[in-house]
Amino acid sequence: MSPVGLCFLFFFSVLVCHWEPVCCYANGKVTKACGSMKPHHGGASGQTTLSPYQLQTNTSTFSPGDQIRVILSGTSYFEGFLLQARDAAQPESASAIGSFTLTNPDRMQLLTCNNHQGSAVSQTSDARQTEVVVIWTAPQDSPNEVQFFVTVVAHYKVFWLKVPGPIIYQHGITPHPHQTTSTHPTIQPTTPSILPGPFTSEGCGQSKSCLLDPPGCDPEKDPHCFYMSMSTEGTDKTSVMFELSGPAEGYVSFALSWDTWMGNDDVYLCIKDEDRVSVSAAFVSGRTYPEDHSQSGLSSVSWRLADGSIQCRFSRPVKLTNQGRFDLDQGYFLFLASGHTQYGEIRKHSRQPLISRDRKLITGPPQVLRGSRSPTIMKMHGALMLLAWMLTGSVGTFIASFYKPDWPNQTLFGQKVWFQVHRGLMMLTVILTVVAFCLPFIYRKGWSTDAGVHPHLGCCVLVLSLIQPIAAMHRPPPDSNRRFIFNWTHSSIGIFTEILAVATMLLGVGQTSLPLPSPWATSVLIGYVVWVASLKVALGWHSRYRKCTESLISEHFMVEKKRNVKNVS
Repeated sequence: MSPVGLCFLFFFSVLVCHWEPVCCYANGKVTKACGSMKPHHGGASGQTTLSPYQLQTNTSTFSPGDQIRVILSGTSYFEGFLLQARDAAQPESASAIGSFTLTNPDRMQLLTCNNHQGSAVSQTSDARQTEVVVIWTAPQDSPNEVQFFVTVVAHYKVFWLKVPGPIIYQHGITPHPHQTTSTHPTIQPTTPSILPGPFTSEGCGQSKSCLLDPPGCDPEKDPHCFYMSMSTEGTDKTSVMFELSGPAEGYVSFALSWDTWMGNDDVYLCIKDEDRVSVSAAFVSGRTYPEDHSQSGLSSVSWRLADGSIQCRFSRPVKLTNQGRFDLDQGYFLFLASGHTQYGEIRKHSRQPLISRDRKLITGPPQVLRGSRSPTIMKMHGALMLLAWMLTGSVGTFIASFYKPDWPNQTLFGQKVWFQVHRGLMMLTVILTVVAFCLPFIYRKGWSTDAGVHPHLGCCVLVLSLIQPIAAMHRPPPDSNRRFIFNWTHSSIGIFTEILAVATMLLGVGQTSLPLPSPWATSVLIGYVVWVASLKVALGWHSRYRKCTESLISEHFMVEKKRNVKNVS
């Protein structure tokens, strides 16, 4: 065999030896998982958050041969499941007990676990559903206590492993407490109602506090504006009613925060899931996705989907002990955000969150809050960059390129006027660029991974801006035969840096952290660039015309001078 063939055979052997199968059974034929009940989905582990799914039975006692109705339901859709009954005294045992009967064979199927036919149930496809009903038949040799377990797959790597269900007892057996096998109890599903109509901003500042975007937003008249309100309930003010509305394809949310930075915040989400909305509370520990979703503590939940907007209303107590939620008798900054979802999981907000300008005491007097989607530090970044490259940088290059002849002999502090003005403006440009460059890093506390090419081009602009003054400090004397190399290099780098700065600013206009009116902001910037470019072309043409005119005048003067000399002689 050739060396190439031997290498290929060796590579193939290593690949086979180290092959680790990844199984994904959308058809529900998961008998390999009967023991552990764990899906083999790319090595993913089960969710550690509270399960939005639960099991229920129509009875708590049974006799051998009885048929028990078992219901799997949840507050969100799921694509797959594996349901079994096991001995409650030995929940870690891999042996399934009893047999199931299907109520909908098109959506579910029986599995054979431990050579026991029909001892488990799974889905027949990945079609989304919210409820499964099966009949479990108790065997003649049933243990005294039987507990149901289910693994529920929301989507591929998002699943809850071996969620414990109710325990049923044989007649005559006294129930006693059991230690749960799960560290996260299931959420008791709520039955939210549908709002009869849209919210209204009437009463904002009088009977309720409101955060509106844009100012004056009324969701009753404009469903595409963002609206949040809160009002205390009862004379003792022991609970607060929240209302939230906004245009979104996936979710709208708000957060209570101690500061204007994302992290360590109490978050409340209204998530669209097909044709309904789920409302939950969560916690954000940093610039990450919300954790520990829960509906615990939320009541009077209602929602509405209409006109491309999501609306939800809920109430929660001012104080929630042992829930990890913030007390509402404190002052917080309010964050209002929206974005997309995928398979019921939220994604990063599509716009910069609206942040209230001041802290608000949640149980305090009603007021209309003011907010902004642009942090002041990012506004400063944009303003300084525009000042550097649309004013000082442009004027500095204009002076060096076109105004040297206007001050041929005038000096300022020992140097020609044009040079001093050019150097001062360009040094100011470098200083403004350095300061503006640092501000986003201070705001983000590091590198931004969501800003695209903009920060990379910004780094290039900064480096080239610093190269220019360093190179100018080492320029050769005016009469040096190498001076033309410096002039050409200095001019080329300057032009390239200016073009790169313009491209960076055009990309910066679309950044979510600095929302500017579109498309007007881009149009104004392009218009200014076109005007500057046209002015440079015009001044360049004028400079050449003046040089040609001066050359012709000089030649004419020399001809006249020679003619006069001949006439004299």
